[in-house]
Amino acid sequence: MKAIVLAPVDLALAALLIVALAGLSRRMRLGIEGQLLSSAARSTIQLLLIGLVLKVLFDNAHLAWVALMAGVMIGVAGREVMVRQKLRFLGWWGFGLGSLAMFVSSFTVTVLALVLVIGSHPWYAPQYAIPLLGMILGNTMNGISLALDRLTQEALQKRQIIETRLALGQPCRQAISDSRREAIRVGLIPIINAMAAAGIVSLPGMMTGQILAGTPPVEAVKYQILVMFLIAGGTGFGTVVAVSLAARRLFDERQRLRIDRLRQPGS
Repeated sequence: MKAIVLAPVDLALAALLIVALAGLSRRMRLGIEGQLLSSAARSTIQLLLIGLVLKVLFDNAHLAWVALMAGVMIGVAGREVMVRQKLRFLGWWGFGLGSLAMFVSSFTVTVLALVLVIGSHPWYAPQYAIPLLGMILGNTMNGISLALDRLTQEALQKRQIIETRLALGQPCRQAISDSRREAIRVGLIPIINAMAAAGIVSLPGMMTGQILAGTPPVEAVKYQILVMFLIAGGTGFGTVVAVSLAARRLFDERQRLRIDRLRQPGS
């Protein structure tokens, strides 16, 4: 079955839903109509631009260009992790923690999948590498954002408890262990929920897209299962790496809790 091509008027009709929602927000004085419209415009521009970039990349497949595209994606994802934090680390750590964790997890999982599972030729073929990295990276970014935000807030809220444990002789790793476990658990909740509900509550995006494009449903399901497992692995390992590095950064070499390394709200 040939995929149905969407015309600009079709997208314009769908955009009316955003306009209507913005009008409802204004009428109810929710104050989010500006954010809705700007986010919709930003999403449209970004997707159109990435479509053009991917067209050129697919026509000129080269490892250097694919690596550059992957680096840009990881860098932007690292920035998004940083700006979503209510309490962020000062200096390079605010950006570096999320970026490093996503590189270690998402990039590694993507390369392993391309080489050992999919077996595309060449292994860095952009039509496989870029979409796969994007799906893994997006979900890993969400998990790391939630986990780091929970860890830093827990450290601030439980400051007295942690410092009491330190005063009683516990090492810093043990003193913050409860908060570290809770942060990792929170970071993994979205992907656990997504896997639990896939196929019953929701049809995941990749599977839906392949079916709409004419791929046999069973084949689309196979790819979706693969992607879900890769996302879970990338999110899990990335969250553990990010939280472990962040938990260590909260203490100095003398094992003192350093809340001053976080940017407080309003500062």
